[in-house]
Amino acid sequence: MLILVDSEQLKNTTATYQINNLDTLIEASQFKATLAESLSLIGQVSQSSHAALIGLGKVAELQPAKIAKIAQTIIQATQKKFKQISVDLTQLPQEFHYLFALFLTQASYGYDEYKSKKNEFVLELIDLIATHSVLTTEQLQLVQAVQSGQNLARDLGNRPGNICFPEYLAEQAVALAAEYPDLLKVTVLDEQQMADLGMGAFLAVSQGSDRPGRIISIEYQSERSEAPVVLVGKGITFDSGGISLKPGAGMDEMKYDMCGAASVLGTMRALCEARLPLHVVGTIAAAENMPSGKATRPGDIVTTMSGQTVEILNTDAEGRLVLCDTLTYVKRFNPALVIDIATLTGACVVALGSVLTGLFTPDDKLAAELETAGQHSFDRVWRMPVLEDYQEQLDSPFADIGNIGGPKAGSVTAACFLQRFTREYRWAHLDVAGTAWNSGTNKGATGRPVPLLMQFLANRVQTNG
Repeated sequence: MLILVDSEQLKNTTATYQINNLDTLIEASQFKATLAESLSLIGQVSQSSHAALIGLGKVAELQPAKIAKIAQTIIQATQKKFKQISVDLTQLPQEFHYLFALFLTQASYGYDEYKSKKNEFVLELIDLIATHSVLTTEQLQLVQAVQSGQNLARDLGNRPGNICFPEYLAEQAVALAAEYPDLLKVTVLDEQQMADLGMGAFLAVSQGSDRPGRIISIEYQSERSEAPVVLVGKGITFDSGGISLKPGAGMDEMKYDMCGAASVLGTMRALCEARLPLHVVGTIAAAENMPSGKATRPGDIVTTMSGQTVEILNTDAEGRLVLCDTLTYVKRFNPALVIDIATLTGACVVALGSVLTGLFTPDDKLAAELETAGQHSFDRVWRMPVLEDYQEQLDSPFADIGNIGGPKAGSVTAACFLQRFTREYRWAHLDVAGTAWNSGTNKGATGRPVPLLMQFLANRVQTNG
């Protein structure tokens, strides 16, 4: 058993838990219950052969990031040793119980699909104990659903481009629908169908690759038939930059340019597990951006499905090209609102780093709902401007619009580009370029913003009934 301890309540711990010789042990070990500090109690607690105190620091100063650190400490210490653990939350304020459970599931993820030696994780079950009800049935179901969906998003993001390409994403959607035939329906457009619809911007990206592009729509319809929430995911399964070739250093991480699409698939799985009474459509713009003799050149002009023409000034600004046609395509679902999720700009990483997702929308109410969901799930967003003042940076002397807006406000002008294709419905854009994956020693997909999107959808259920 693991007992979470407030550093200012150490004196009460002995009486509360009847731990043998605890005062002496604390004094001898100089245990202060600082954040994530641990003290082994093997042999000291009669009802448990393995026990430890885990410091919370000062409970009055607790924040979600600190709770996440404690959860990571617990998982790292136990997942290779025990099949089941119990965590006593008596001294953890109840408002943190949901996030703590969510953080435990996030910390327990590991990816070893292509390693010959697999992770030796044995932890299967975590019991949460408190004097008052820890989690409601609905909260527990949501945690488990988010874990399943976030893990799927992370798995897809971590798979390499030679495995995870546009047709593979379509296969994953079909497999998911086969798993939940009562809830999901999948439609896949091939490149000929896209050409028939006039999707010149999308096809300008995919034509450089031998891997054909796909637009994948997954419709989730519980018992509700209202206008759907539509989630649109950028699915560039590998982004070389095309003719505007990226530098070689770090290019391996461009397999993560489909993390927006991965988050849509993950959210659809989570919806099926939570069985939220909503109507949701997930649509994925899946393509590979490669240089070849067939690739689009800087200066080429294409016509989008909306009829607007685009001068492609930089082939590495390809995400907005596949998205603009997809955002026009989803009008056929008569959406209540549309949220696109995309690893769209390095400029957003410069602005917000890896902590916050960039949120762009002209809709104040929708922005407030997403900000609230981000706080509740600790998958936070920061609202950025999407104003008409920036639109002139996208003007082209040869076409209706250029696909880049110059060196200033790159994430803003990218959002303004998308806005030109979304004026007929409520819309928000999430730039997850900084939050969808980690680099360095902890390299890997994060599965964000699945927690944010699921919390947003769950909140809509509570609000709308």
